[in-house]
Amino acid sequence: MKIVVTTPTGRVGSRVVRLVLQAGLRPTLLLRSPERLDPQTRELVDLVVGDQGDLDTVLRATEGADALYWVDPPTLDDDPVATSTRMGAVAARAVRENQVSRVVFQSSVGAEKRHGVGQIDGLAHTEEQLEETGAAVLHLRCGYFFTNLLSDLDGLREGVLRTTMPIDRPMPWVDPRDIGEVAVANLLSPGWSGPRVLAVHGPTDLTFEEVAGVVGAVTGRRVRAEQISDDDLRAGLRAAGLSEAQVEGFVGMGRGLREDFVPADPRSVLTTTPTTLRSWAVEHLAPQL
Repeated sequence: MKIVVTTPTGRVGSRVVRLVLQAGLRPTLLLRSPERLDPQTRELVDLVVGDQGDLDTVLRATEGADALYWVDPPTLDDDPVATSTRMGAVAARAVRENQVSRVVFQSSVGAEKRHGVGQIDGLAHTEEQLEETGAAVLHLRCGYFFTNLLSDLDGLREGVLRTTMPIDRPMPWVDPRDIGEVAVANLLSPGWSGPRVLAVHGPTDLTFEEVAGVVGAVTGRRVRAEQISDDDLRAGLRAAGLSEAQVEGFVGMGRGLREDFVPADPRSVLTTTPTTLRSWAVEHLAPQL
């Protein structure tokens, strides 16, 4: 079985690679920076070096593939939605031309709205493009990553967890490693057809107030949650040098998820994953605070 993994050095992709290797398979990794792979892993995989937006590269990587794990890579492009849509078109063409039978796509909660959710709109476009291929496609609609907390360590050191979401509204939070486990379970299983949607919700919904409490208990710091305005977020992102399209991509995600949003795939035994925020924070957050 040939399994192709994109973003294999990312938080989810690296877990996918490890589990596929432990299953006794030799995956093909599509990546831009092979030097980021550890030497032991490099000996156990096949590499295709290039950009996911380059059709020839993606066609070469997926030739003869049975399954593809597709993730939008991080981008500094001016318009992240347009870039995601363009890469989705490349993925769909490669799946169609190389007759890849199964695709697991790392999407996000909010993609079911199809528009009005900032950067997530690009994932929604990719969902639609992959569905049109006729392959068995699974969209993993993932919750809010625990690792997003690492993006504002200075704020946490100040004792503030800032968000544009209402701080008392529960939402799914998930460990990226658990997303990798769900992905591999489906990549290795031939017994499903698509298109399908499966949310990945973590062990329980959490409010930002509850998250601040967990972070405080684990780190020994007093941390409070604070809702900021969209304009406050815009100002901070502009100060960091982001383009207007990038700024609106981030702002739109929060606005779209807090306004008239009901998940299409509710929490169930199938969407619930095991790793708690507390256990993740002890391992990954506390040492940095």
